[in-house]
Amino acid sequence: MIGREIVMAVKAGGSDPNNNSKLRDVIAKAKANNMPNDTIDRGIKKAAGDANADNYERITYEGYGPNGIAIIVETLTDNKNRTAANVRSAFTKGNGSVGTPGCVSYMFDKKGQIIIDKEELEDECGEMDADELMMTALDAGAEDFSEEEDSFEILTDPDDFSAVREALEKAGIPLMEAQIAMIPQTYVELTDDQAIKDLHRTLDLLDEDDDVTDVWTNWDE
Repeated sequence: MIGREIVMAVKAGGSDPNNNSKLRDVIAKAKANNMPNDTIDRGIKKAAGDANADNYERITYEGYGPNGIAIIVETLTDNKNRTAANVRSAFTKGNGSVGTPGCVSYMFDKKGQIIIDKEELEDECGEMDADELMMTALDAGAEDFSEEEDSFEILTDPDDFSAVREALEKAGIPLMEAQIAMIPQTYVELTDDQAIKDLHRTLDLLDEDDDVTDVWTNWDE
């Protein structure tokens, strides 16, 4: 699926990552998803050399899972009818429903999100403490820094995401995840076993769909 995002980025700004910040962002996302470098390079070369490469369109769907769980589905598709039918089917099979554009996105904030694994950070950078990492991120333009049990989370304005990510990479800091994300303003718990099962059904079907690039929910897992 990230392959399609590479195609879109190359078509929009060329195949040289040094001159294409969107492509740099997609490459960072690909690496965070453990895509091998040679696979990334092949994808860039293929997109650059194929003038007739599929023209994918970005379409976002919004809807509700069980108990009103908010779900946002981002897609890249060359067949809108197929994608719409598949997304609708995924919602229906999990006892949810697709809503109108904007029906749940107001419950989320669009942010650049960078996750750093503590163990990987120690392996790569030795004893870098949280304060030092936080200052590196904030100096680069990050909005927020938080520490979890086994990771650090850095949030940025979407416009500052590339600059913050690149500053961290130049400092040799390994990134477990780096993407533009939809962050829920509040989270909803599910306690009913059937509701949890239904939501998993929807999320699994969306995950299996080649047209789907990202899925965001406000479920408190």
